[in-house]
Amino acid sequence: MRDTSGGGVRATGRVVVLALLWGSTFLWIDLALDGFSPVQITFVRCALGAALLLVLARRAGVRLPRGRRMAGRLLVAALLCNTLPFALFSLGQQSVDSGVAGVLNATTPLWSLLVGLAAGDRRALGARPLAGLAAGFAGTVVIFAPWQSGALAGWGALALLGAGASYALAFAWMGRVLAGQGVPAIGLSAAQLSVATLLAALLLPWGGPPPTAPGPVPVLALVVLGLFATGVTFHLTFRTIVAEGPTQAAAVGYLLPVVSVLLGAVVLGERVGWRVVAGTAVVLGGVVLTRWGARSRVPAGKAGECPEPLPAR
Repeated sequence: MRDTSGGGVRATGRVVVLALLWGSTFLWIDLALDGFSPVQITFVRCALGAALLLVLARRAGVRLPRGRRMAGRLLVAALLCNTLPFALFSLGQQSVDSGVAGVLNATTPLWSLLVGLAAGDRRALGARPLAGLAAGFAGTVVIFAPWQSGALAGWGALALLGAGASYALAFAWMGRVLAGQGVPAIGLSAAQLSVATLLAALLLPWGGPPPTAPGPVPVLALVVLGLFATGVTFHLTFRTIVAEGPTQAAAVGYLLPVVSVLLGAVVLGERVGWRVVAGTAVVLGGVVLTRWGARSRVPAGKAGECPEPLPAR
């Protein structure tokens, strides 16, 4: 009998690395905000991630997708899955802790369920998915406690929730028009992030003055965010899907909020109160309910760099 223990160790190691990279996204955004505006962070993040993926696509001998119709589809996907949510997360984290941002990122499957309901998906009408939806958003309310003075609720929280909703719309769009087109994932994702970079560049004139002398920490954080938390994360996610299947890759999504909360507390000294802990548990419980018994599937294109934060895809 063949010994598969080595493969299991490698698979576990890959999941751990992915969870750390993916969950650290919000830490790097928080650090980068000390020297750059949200629009500038969005542009550089997209540009660095696209550059890395273009290099990987070239080394693999993969050509980028072409054609007017594909360009239009990529434009919508890049806006909803990259430029808009990246900008909203950076905007939101100006007033919301990085750990909480990671938890709100986990609401994407809940938004995906709402998109399914709006589209008339009868599978979303089951008692278990609806209970999960209610629990997930109840957990969000627990975290922000809008009934208390000095609560976390505000425009920052709305921006973060909007980012999750944008991801959900993007995944629905990509699943409909980009999946199954015969284009290798690395080429599709490189093209999508390239388009996202162009869209972000259009916003730069309104993104605040150019940074005069950002310190080394914001610069380093932005480089890590673009190359590792965006480009490398995408590449490793697909390797995990190919090697172990989407179910194993999905496990990363459930670790992401835990990693973001821990990094925020340890590195940034963010306070982790009982509401954040309880709300995170309720949100993840709600996501589990919405996915209970659902067939795991590869994200549409994971297509755009944009790994879905939790496996609704």
